[in-house]
Amino acid sequence: MPTPSQRQNETSLDQASIGEKLLVTRVRPSPIASEWDRWLGEIGFFPGERVELMAKAIPGGDPLVIRVGQSTFALRCAEAACIDVIPHETTAATQTQTLAMEGSGA
Repeated sequence: MPTPSQRQNETSLDQASIGEKLLVTRVRPSPIASEWDRWLGEIGFFPGERVELMAKAIPGGDPLVIRVGQSTFALRCAEAACIDVIPHETTAATQTQTLAMEGSGA
């Protein structure tokens, strides 16, 4: 679960930049199609999973090419908008800092 400071960096996957490595924080139901959150979970988009935006279609940027785990999918922007993410580097840095503090007895 993301910390409050990590939540400040949270965005939806459709807003990510190409090449950005991210961590899924949650998958929200879509107002367009209520089954999307279940379907996205079935193909690997669940909290804690690492994802990367590989490419956006030209012109218009829809669909998106997303790598999740060892699989690559094309998602429509509306589908990717249901997936909340935080930068993976933020998560790794926070975990390293937490482990360092625990190791020092703080």
